[in-house]
Amino acid sequence: MSKDMEELTTLNRDYVASVQNCDVERFDEILAPEFYCSNPDKTLVDRAGFLKQTAQPITIRNLIERDVIIRIMGDFAIIHAATSYTTADGQQTSGRYTDCWEKKNGKWLAVSAHVSR
Repeated sequence: MSKDMEELTTLNRDYVASVQNCDVERFDEILAPEFYCSNPDKTLVDRAGFLKQTAQPITIRNLIERDVIIRIMGDFAIIHAATSYTTADGQQTSGRYTDCWEKKNGKWLAVSAHVSR
């Protein structure tokens, strides 16, 4: 496995864990200044809005990623994956996400995310 693939695999796991754990500090480290996210409710938030919403307690639990596909194209990468999680009322459900990453000064940063449920 290439170094970039290893780094992106770890960053992807960190990203998902940061959603589950409301880890604003970790997101602050891995999001590019120009980051935007398309939320499941069809809203679009910039980096500051994403960090603000991440700080709010979430009602889902047991969030895991699966069927992860990482495509590296030079200094740009796209990660596609499915998720499964438990809702507040105990229902098992799933979603999908696509994250875009750019390597800047030797460091991978998330520049875009799209989440669907």
